[in-house]
Amino acid sequence: MTEALHKSQSAVSYAVQKIEAQLGLRAFEIHGRKAVLTPTGHMLYRRALALLGEAGDLEQAARKLSAGWEAEIGLAVEVLYPPDRLLAALARFGAEAPRTRIEVIESVLGGAAEALLGGQADIAVTPTIPPGFLGRPLMNVRLIAVASPDHPLHRLGRPLHEIDLRAHRHLPVRATSARRDRRTTTVEVEQRWTFSSMGMSIAAACGGHGFAWYPEAHIRGELAAGRLKPLPLGGAEERFVELYCVVADPDGAGPGVRRLEEILVEGVVP
Repeated sequence: MTEALHKSQSAVSYAVQKIEAQLGLRAFEIHGRKAVLTPTGHMLYRRALALLGEAGDLEQAARKLSAGWEAEIGLAVEVLYPPDRLLAALARFGAEAPRTRIEVIESVLGGAAEALLGGQADIAVTPTIPPGFLGRPLMNVRLIAVASPDHPLHRLGRPLHEIDLRAHRHLPVRATSARRDRRTTTVEVEQRWTFSSMGMSIAAACGGHGFAWYPEAHIRGELAAGRLKPLPLGGAEERFVELYCVVADPDGAGPGVRRLEEILVEGVVP
């Protein structure tokens, strides 16, 4: 301890005694040749760590604000978010802050929230708001169950039920969250191909290899061209997911993070 503080043992002992006298309590007690924290000392130590952490956060926030727009912003985005809407928001932000770099972290089913918790993202577009954070609503994403028009499910020529899906291959996209659940769908099926990208999953569906629920914005071209067709599930072919915009540190956010949040919440439409 004396080496770390660059003080002699006597100076450290005097400082501790002075603190104890000012507070009217005992923070240390002697066990053999060692000074150890008392229960009160442990409580003070924990509180001191918390205060130091808050002071560090305040100092970092002050540096960000005094330096102007951030040099780089981490943006974690759930893959369900429409790509054209994201690119329109980034284009608008880029026109206002051309010198601020944006690192886009694409995630699936919980990865965006995890990027917030892990400190990789300053902002997240996510369907899940982690405990301790606040989120602003962005949009409701419509997902549609689809398959190729030539898929055997369409050849049945009647309304489908869940039991019909069980006999065919599902094409989900793997969650990027470290705690991902392998049961990436509520549909119990015997056959499943799990992909790491939505593009590959959509290509597999267009090729007649299975079915899946996709965000409507991601498959508009395939639907219009007739490469994919909604499955007649009596209304169950639709699912909706609410997306939120979450800022990692609202109090310490710089002007760039705050402006990008506003642009995302405004919902720039290309």
